[in-house]
Amino acid sequence: MACLLSACSLAPKTAMEPMPVPLHWKNAAPAEGWVSTDEARAWSQGQWWLLFDDPVLQGLIARVDLNNQNLKVAAANVAQAQALLRQQQAEFMPQLGAQASQQRSGGDDRATSGAASINLNASWAPDLWGRIREAVNAQSASVQASEADLAGARLNAQASLAEAYLALRATDAEIALMDDIIAGYQRNARITQNRYDVGVVPRTDTFQAQSTLRNAQATRVALQRSRTAYEHAVALLVGEAPAGFAVAPAPWVHTVPRVPAELPSLLLLRRPDVASAERAVTAANAQIGVARSAYFPNLNLSASLGAGGVHLADLVSAPSLLWSIGLALAQNIFDGGAREARVEQTLAARDAAVARYRQAALTSMKEVEDQLSALATLAAQTEHVRAAADAAERIEQQQMNRYQAGLTSYTEVVQAQASALSARRSLLQLQLQRQQAAVGLIQALGGGWQVPWVVERPIAPLSPAAPR
Repeated sequence: MACLLSACSLAPKTAMEPMPVPLHWKNAAPAEGWVSTDEARAWSQGQWWLLFDDPVLQGLIARVDLNNQNLKVAAANVAQAQALLRQQQAEFMPQLGAQASQQRSGGDDRATSGAASINLNASWAPDLWGRIREAVNAQSASVQASEADLAGARLNAQASLAEAYLALRATDAEIALMDDIIAGYQRNARITQNRYDVGVVPRTDTFQAQSTLRNAQATRVALQRSRTAYEHAVALLVGEAPAGFAVAPAPWVHTVPRVPAELPSLLLLRRPDVASAERAVTAANAQIGVARSAYFPNLNLSASLGAGGVHLADLVSAPSLLWSIGLALAQNIFDGGAREARVEQTLAARDAAVARYRQAALTSMKEVEDQLSALATLAAQTEHVRAAADAAERIEQQQMNRYQAGLTSYTEVVQAQASALSARRSLLQLQLQRQQAAVGLIQALGGGWQVPWVVERPIAPLSPAAPR
């Protein structure tokens, strides 16, 4: 009878209704041409950083798993959840114990006496009504949620590192641009000084040339400060002190990888945070069964075997054997509505977990749409700014030629220089934003991660009209 009753489950069969999702992304452009097998393999294996084709970035990402302290915290949380699961599973097994004692007693008016005993006892509480099993199911789901949290923490750390590293490389490119600009401004300042020395131009032209040069030099100092801040951020993410960490300047690989925009229905199985929220729903649903089992009696089986004597030696030579076996059935008759309140609390906790899951799913779809839209608009914007930068460079050169020919004032040269510099820096910033938007899309899609456990039921079944 105990075995039959232990097969019962008081948890609801369905934790929540399926999550409705669209069949395609609104801002996803159709794929063009062939898909690289290397890129597809890197994505499917979760090594999305290979898409940027930067060896330095790849080396830094590898150090995140080894030294990032936030990942160590998440890994410790997984180990703690696994230990709690083993603790819950231990309740299925009987409890065995042993006790040995030796006592001596006496007094002024009484003879000295002794007593020795040794006892073995066993007890087992069958899992009637599935209370222990549902508690194990809840903790199993919690372990899976903590594993998803670890994957999410790893993805966040990797994405943060990639964004900081790409910003550092973009700053390197901007510093190199400013070095070229400063060299040109120094030449212009010498030309202006020579023209002033021979009395061709007024003194104000030399002042304007020096002011433009000094402003460019100040901008370069500010860029160097930004680079140092990005370098410190990378050091923190790889778990090193900034004082002993450095990233050598190198050319910027401003490749914008093509990220596969998977179906929205697959996103719910690819995002660690969404998977963690779904596991939280499963855990909360199992806790309902644990709470409902309190309405039914508990059964406890016990047995003991022991021996007694005056001395411990007597337990071997002439023991006095004692044994017992028993069954206890306990039922709480009146508790003032505490059990009902507990069930209502678990039902409300399940509803809250469902709402958090749905919010996480909606947020994930919103983030994917945002990054897809950003990539499309930034690509178009970059082409316009690149054309504007080319035109501004031609205007700058023409204004300098006209100034040297005495056909225009130096004020117009300064204005052309400022316009050209602004356009070049804007182009670099847009290229960085495109790369960071690609990282954001990768993060929004889950970085190629997928749930390692078996999904018990489809979260979002396809529409009958949807392509299979």
